[in-house]
Amino acid sequence: MAKQLISLRVNGSERDCVVEPRTRLLDALREGLGLTGAKEGCGNGECGACTVLVDGRPINSCLMLAVEAVGSEILTIEGLATRDGLHPLQEAFMEHGGLQCGICTPGMILAAKALLDENPKPSEAEIRAGLAGNLCRCTGYTKIVEAVQAAAEA
Repeated sequence: MAKQLISLRVNGSERDCVVEPRTRLLDALREGLGLTGAKEGCGNGECGACTVLVDGRPINSCLMLAVEAVGSEILTIEGLATRDGLHPLQEAFMEHGGLQCGICTPGMILAAKALLDENPKPSEAEIRAGLAGNLCRCTGYTKIVEAVQAAAEA
């Protein structure tokens, strides 16, 4: 397949990437742009480890073609922190033990960000529903929910 040069707006910057038409957004981010925060878990959109925000919505980047993201704003975990420090969600995940092996953490944090952007004061049930597309095999979710609640209160 013929490769093409595309421009993706990632973490506030325009970045050029050479892709085949069938290249997934996950692969363009990881291999083309060196942004390895999004992880490949299942490869079929079931686990959420590859979650990024596209125009503010959580998207499984393993299911989206890179060419489909042209013209959109993409936020990866690498773009969440600022020069001043970590994002409150990142701080809360560390403080409340909402991370262990780290495979699901970037996607979980971005899904939580999308939730809090839409609903700044979610109930526990709303947090659990907002994170339902992200699987974690290590934490049992309680500490993740506590971290999101703490970030909402910050």
